Formats: sequence, structure tokens, C-alpha cells
Amino acid sequence: MEEPVTAEQLRARGNALFQAGDHGAALAAYTEALSLSDAAPERAVLHRNRAACYLKLEDYAKAEADATKAIEADGRDVKALFRRSQALQQLGRLDQAVGDLQRCVSLEPRNKAFQEALRALGSSMHEKMKTMSCTDSKVQQMFQILLDPKEEDADKKQKAVQNLIVLAREEAGAEKIFQSDGVRLLTQLLDTAKADLMLAALRTLVGLCSGHRSRTSAILAELGAPRLSAVLGVEHEQVSLAACNLLHVMFDSLKEGLQKDFRGKEDAVVLDSSRDLKLLIKHLLELLALEGASAHGRDNALNLLIKVVPRKSPKETNNSMSLWVIDQGLKKILEVGSTVCGSPGSLPVTENSRMSASVLLSKLYEDLKCDAERENFHHLCEDYVRGWFEGHELLGKLRAIQTVSCLLQGPLDAGNRVLELEGIMDSVLSLCASVCEAHQLVAVEALIHAADKAKRASFITANGVSLLKEIYKHSERDSIRIRALVGLCKLGSAGGTDFSMKQFAEGSTMKLAKQCRKWLCNEAIDAGTRRWAVEGLAYLTFDADVKEEFVEDKAAMQAMFHLAKSEDRSVLYAVASTLVNCTNSYDHEEPDPQMLELAKYAKQHIPEQHPKDKPEFVKRRVRKLLMAGVVSALACMVKSENPALTNSCRELISRVFLALVEEAEDRGGVVAQGGGKALIPLSLEGTEVGQTKAAQALAKITITSNPEMAFPGERIYEVVRPLVSLLHLQRTGLENFEGLMALTNLAGISERLRQKILKERAVPMIEGYMFEEHELIRLAATECMCNMAMSKEVQELFLAEGSDRLKLMVLYSGEEDEKLRRAASGTLAMLTALHPPICKRIPQVTVHWLEILQALLLSPSAELQHRGAVVVMNMMAAAREVAEQLIASEMLEILSVLAKDKDKPRVAQAAQESLAQAVAYGLIKPNPGQA
Repeated sequence: MEEPVTAEQLRARGNALFQAGDHGAALAAYTEALSLSDAAPERAVLHRNRAACYLKLEDYAKAEADATKAIEADGRDVKALFRRSQALQQLGRLDQAVGDLQRCVSLEPRNKAFQEALRALGSSMHEKMKTMSCTDSKVQQMFQILLDPKEEDADKKQKAVQNLIVLAREEAGAEKIFQSDGVRLLTQLLDTAKADLMLAALRTLVGLCSGHRSRTSAILAELGAPRLSAVLGVEHEQVSLAACNLLHVMFDSLKEGLQKDFRGKEDAVVLDSSRDLKLLIKHLLELLALEGASAHGRDNALNLLIKVVPRKSPKETNNSMSLWVIDQGLKKILEVGSTVCGSPGSLPVTENSRMSASVLLSKLYEDLKCDAERENFHHLCEDYVRGWFEGHELLGKLRAIQTVSCLLQGPLDAGNRVLELEGIMDSVLSLCASVCEAHQLVAVEALIHAADKAKRASFITANGVSLLKEIYKHSERDSIRIRALVGLCKLGSAGGTDFSMKQFAEGSTMKLAKQCRKWLCNEAIDAGTRRWAVEGLAYLTFDADVKEEFVEDKAAMQAMFHLAKSEDRSVLYAVASTLVNCTNSYDHEEPDPQMLELAKYAKQHIPEQHPKDKPEFVKRRVRKLLMAGVVSALACMVKSENPALTNSCRELISRVFLALVEEAEDRGGVVAQGGGKALIPLSLEGTEVGQTKAAQALAKITITSNPEMAFPGERIYEVVRPLVSLLHLQRTGLENFEGLMALTNLAGISERLRQKILKERAVPMIEGYMFEEHELIRLAATECMCNMAMSKEVQELFLAEGSDRLKLMVLYSGEEDEKLRRAASGTLAMLTALHPPICKRIPQVTVHWLEILQALLLSPSAELQHRGAVVVMNMMAAAREVAEQLIASEMLEILSVLAKDKDKPRVAQAAQESLAQAVAYGLIKPNPGQA
């Protein structure tokens, strides 16, 4: 039976992990040790050590708390005092940080580090006081202009307001505005109903609320949720969007806000923000069903609810906000989803509103955790549909059917449940024959959405084709015919990419596709109707013949891209699906040959690939798409803040981008048209598959392009996290390899980039891949470590007790694989030059060190010889005892020969310097032939 681990052992483990740079694991070890320790002095040390971990992890509030506990146990603990001062500086409490540093200096007056830190902090405080003084006068001056009733210069007033916006972005300025009765003034600006002043007020309030919970609560109390909701619902689109942005910032601050708050202010504020959050959400829900609210305001409210209500991650256990919204507001959301445009009393909506309602309903349904919660959701939906269907005559039936469409596009299970309600399907079929275009549109769209779920609706599978064909052939309205065609496309694509499973007769699919392209290019048809042509192509392009014809039709491609950039964002998924099909960027596994033989023997169906889906055809299609401008369309799609850009849609776009950068020669063009910039947000948000595909596309670009050109300015630092994500163990070998190659390029650029890679905790993963069996991955990891070794923190890791890092590098320098030897010996050359203590350690890590160095010097490769000569030169210079070991071996003879080699001047130079160092130590006599 194993001995129980002690607090002392855990502390030692934590110390070793901290020295190795694994601060998260060190923190866990110290925390476990605390749970086992009762002794006050030992607990104080553990709290002090945890403070050091939190500082490294940039959690300054917890660093301060732990350092305080250590100081409470021993007021003379200078390490804890110094760590608390560092945390206080980062939290903005400079006066308290000075107090701790002054105490450190009084306890250790000769400690230069403490003296220097105090001097630097004093200078920082002086600058802050100057800034505050300047800010005071600025705020007073601007308020004076805005409050002066005699001031008639509109430009002067506008400039004052713009200055307030800029000032509010800085913490000192935001606090000054807040303390100077600024919220009351900004409220007056909102109440002027003048768009420019309202925009300025809203943007200033964003600065005041960002990351600051106490200020946000106070501002909400003064402004009131009804006023904010009313501003969101105004007709002016920019004002509504600015109000949406303010509300989003307020939600974030109320949920997470303490980063910028100062001690003292929070004590007077109730920190339970759930009441404020529910108040805001209640007014957003009421806005949805408010007839006087603008269509844009309604869209913005839906967008906000999508972002702030559902849980961000399944790891969060509390879904109470979603449950509350379902109980309080599900029927209000369905009011938007069931709107029939042009009918009496219909709510003002945009072309995106119903799609946004579907996305919100889907998010809420996905956030439910048990059958009872889902059953409640179903009952509410069914009650709403029945409420319209029964007793409201024709308009009620239309609203009920529109609700079914909305649910089928969102929470599919709920859509199928209401589709099965008595009378719904019969009404859909009868209204398909209506003489009223608006009524027929509602019914045909419902039939199409139901056809999309054909496996669940057996009646449509059996009867849908003939019904839709009838509508397609005999309707005189293009708007109806195009929708009927989409239904046919959906039913006809049931075989997917399986060439042998086609629903329609030979040539029928091509005819449908040709008609879709014709409608798509017809600008006389409204964009909302042309969108359905893209929906049809999203299904028809499963067929390789359709793909080939589509990429030959440049006008159709460009018409689709133009639609993707339009305000109707509901087309995004269809465009992305079409592009995934054309580039074959969906997942497809090669079948096992043995299983194929067994399937043939059992006479089972075997999927077949279309001849035109072979790699050479796909490559040609990608080129055609690039020439037609696909990248700028995708970049525009990614910029969309609309709910239609769902996580699954983001994944499709990521797949397309990965296909577009497959060939190295295409990558420059993709970057030039905005592809690199668009990939960064795709790699940080969305499904895991989507993020990984986007990260791999970024890696491919980083490997073959100049990263500083591909990702200019600060953008290059945003690329690091996605690349590091490719190193996780669940990723494929190719993803690991490309991630390492890309990080190698970045690590060679600057120390700041190396620090970013360190901060993302990539080094332990890079080390892990140095032990990988696959030779290319092992080589890539070693090359990456070579560039990372330019950082002092990484150099220190090679000296950590119990570490085999240095031993591995020495042994790899003696491997047969020349590329691996080059990478490892290059790392040794750098380490020995930048960190001389490593030179003394090399003879201790392996008994083979001398023969490995000698083999490098005798290598036929001039590059390996040079690296070996530099390592020896650095070791000779580092310490006399190391030099003695080198000179006592055959190394002296090898160096003497190399020093005379005129064909390899760099090697000769290093060898000469090694010999000169041996002379200086008195280990050998000078060569009488030398000057």
C-alpha cells in the first residue's frame, strides 16, 4: 500500500513544478498541501508560494489575498510583502503597493531589487497624479461647455462630447466622469432625441461600464432599464446598435466585472447581479413583442439574448437564466418567429428577424439539461401553436404554420412535435394551392423546412416530390416556383455525396441546378427570393457534375458572393454549405478494403465516389473559386455580428478556408484578400472542429509566408493561441506537426512572441513532442525548442533539477538523422552561448558527451561541424575544468586540424578561439608558428 503524501512532499513538488515553469500544476500542489497542513508557519509559506503562482498566472486579486494571509502570519515576510506589492500595482492600487515596498526596504535596506522597485513605482505614481490633475481640468471644461445654456456653438459642443468618449476609455477618465455627476448629464443627452448626441452619450457610457460592475449597477439604477430598452427600440439604426453595444457591455460587467474595481467601492454595492440581469432581460423580452419597437431594435434585442442568456459552456452547471427566459419570454420570442409580413397587426421585422428567433430558440433548447425541462419547452410551443391554429381563422392558421417553420429551423425536436399536431400538415398542403401569394409562400416554406427533415416526416418522403413538382410546374410566380424547387433539391439530395444513391432520373439534378443558377443571376428578382436559389444549390452541389458546372459559371458564383455580403444574413449557411461541397472540405474517411470486400460478399450497399470528386478536380474547382473572389466573400461573412453566423456556420467557413490554403502557392492570395484576418476569430470561437480547422489554416499560412507580413501589427500575437491549440494530444499528427512548424517560425521573430508562446504554456507540449516516435514531429519539436531557447526562461528550464531536457539535446546531437542533429546541435550552440552555466552541466548529463561532440566536429557536413565547433568554443570559455576535460581527449588533435582548414573559415575561427582559450588557461603551449 502506498504511503500517504505529506504536505512537505507536496510543497517540494510544487517548488519543482514552479521552477519548471508549470505554474498551474504548482498552484494545485500548494493548494493540496494547504489542505493537509495545520501548522501556521508552514501554511504561511504555502500562501506565499501560491501568491507567486497567481502572479505568474496574472490572477492578481488572488495573489494579493494569498500574500495577505502570509503577511498576517508574519509581518516581516519580505517575499510576501514584495509579492503583494506586485499584485497591488497590477490592480491599480499604487498607494498600497508603495506602503508594502517601503516596508520591504526598511526590513532589508541593502536589497537593491526592493530599492529599484520603489523608485520605479514612485515615478509611476507621479505620472498618474499628473494625469489625474490634467483629467480633472479636462472633465470640468467639457462639462462647462455642455451645461452652459448660452453656448450656441454646436461644433464646440460636439467636440466636447467626442472628447468625453475618448476620456471614458481610460480608467482615470471614466472614474472622473462618473464622480462628476456625469451619468445625469449623459442621461440628459439621451433624452434630447438627437441622434449625434445620443450616440455620443451611449459610447461614453460604454467606457464607464466596461469591466466595472459597481459603476454599471449604479448607471443602470440611474438610467433605468425601461429607458435603455426604449433607446434600443428607436428607428435610427446606428443609435439602436450603439444601445445594443452598451447593453452587451453592461451584461458582461454585471456577470464578470471585478477586474478594474477598486477596493472600498464594492463594499457599498450588493454584489448579487442576478436581479439587475433579470431586469434587463425582462425589458428585452418585452421589446420583442412591442409593436412600436423598430425592426432593427427587435433584431438587436434577439442578438443580445442569444449572446447573454445561454451558458457559454456545458461545464457551467447553472442554466437557471435559460429556464427563466423560457418561462417568461418563450411566447414573446415565438411572436417574432410567427410573424407573417404584410398581415394585419404584424410586428415590424427585417429579413433576418425570424432566423434570429430560430437561433435563440435553438440555443435555449440546447441549454436544457433534462427531459422535464425539455417537455416544458415542448408544451409551451404546442400551446402557442394551438392558440393561433384554433379559433383565429385563416390568419391564425398562417401564424401557426409560420411558427412551425421557425421551430423546424431552430430546435428541430420541437418543430417535429408541433408538425404532428392535428390539422397542421393538412393546412400546409391546402394552403400550398392558395391563390394568395403571401399565403402560398408561408405554406411552401413550411413544406420545404419539413422536407429537410424527411426522415422524420414519412408522409413528405412519400408524397413531397409529386406535390412540389406540381407547384413548380404550374405556379406562375417565380417566388413560389423557386421555393418549390428548393424542396425538390432537398428531397433529391438524400444520397449526399454517394454517387450510386441518386433520387432523381439522370439529368434532372442538372436541370434543377441550371434553373437555380438562372434565378440567382436574375437581379430583377428580390434578394430574399434569390436566397432560395442558393439554398437549392447547397443541396444540389452534393453532385459532382453540378459542382463542375457551378464553378464554370463565374456570374453565378459572383452573384452568390454578392448575396453573402448583403444585409440578408440568413443566406450565410447556404453559401457556406455550397462552398464546402464544391471544395470537398467535409469529413470523409477512406473505407477499410477488408470491410469493402465483406460488404460486397453480403450484398450490402457500398458508397461510391463520383469520378469528378477526385483530388485533381477539387484542386481545379478551388482555383476557380479563388479567381471569382471567394476569399473576400468569406471574410465579409465572418465579420457578421448576426445570429445567422452560428457555430456550425463558422465551422463550414473554416473548412472552406482550410481547403483554399491547401496549396502553398494560393496562400499569399488568400492573405492579401483578408483571409488571414478572418481566420483568427474563427480559430477562437465556435465548434471544436471549426476552431481546429481554422487554426490549421493559420498554421499553413504561417509556415510558408512571412508571418509579419501575413499578420501585421498586433495581429501576429493573436495567432499564437490557435497554433498552440494544435499541439493538444487529441489533435492529429498532421495538426501537431503543422502547429510546431508554425510556432517555430514565430519563435524565431522576437522575444515578445516567444513570451506569448510561453504564456500560452506551449513549452511542456513542445517538449513532449520531442519524444514522439514520428521522426518529422520529433524534428519539428526540436527545431521549435531551438528557437524558444533564445528566451532566458527556457534556458533556465535546461538547468532545472531532475530534468532530462539537456541530456535529450546532447543525445539528439549524436543521432543518425542529420536534420535532427542539426536542430539539436543548433540548440546546444545557442544555449551554451547565451547561458554559460549549461556548459558545465553538459559533461554531467551523459557519458557519451565527448564522443558526440567529436562526431559533430568530424562530420562531413560543414553546418554540423560549425555548430559542434561553437559548442566546444563556448564550453572552453565557460570553465577551466570543462576545458581540461576537452583538451585531455582527442578533441585537441581535432581542433588543431580544423584550425588550419582554409576551406571552412567559420569552423577554423571557432577552433582557433578554443585553442587560444586553452593557451590562456595554461593547458597547452602556444604554437610557435603563430604570431
